[in-house]
Amino acid sequence: MPLKISKRENGDIVIVDISGRLVYGDETDSLRSEVKQLFEDGEPQVVLNLSDVPYVDSGGIGTLVGLFTSAKSAGGDIKIACPSEKVSHVLEITRLIPILGVYSDENDALAALREARPGNA
Repeated sequence: MPLKISKRENGDIVIVDISGRLVYGDETDSLRSEVKQLFEDGEPQVVLNLSDVPYVDSGGIGTLVGLFTSAKSAGGDIKIACPSEKVSHVLEITRLIPILGVYSDENDALAALREARPGNA
């Protein structure tokens, strides 16, 4: 099943809705390409909504870490929202939840991005 990616905006933050398995190959390549294009287009604040992602493998985890690094390099930030129980478990055992900024609710991820902006401390 190919990964479906759609984008919407909430103020100046882009929410990327992902649907399908986040696995090594075309799926991770397409996600990486879409999100990196956002950074290049000057959209440095991104929330990845994983509510419709039932499974993530090591390639998917690597992609999430890589996008986090790309966001920081672009002077922006990225948060992960609404992971399924299975995806959340993988993020937990890899100890990435506090590093990547994982939130069970999209509004919490949006609030975290807004609070983390320079000048909002």
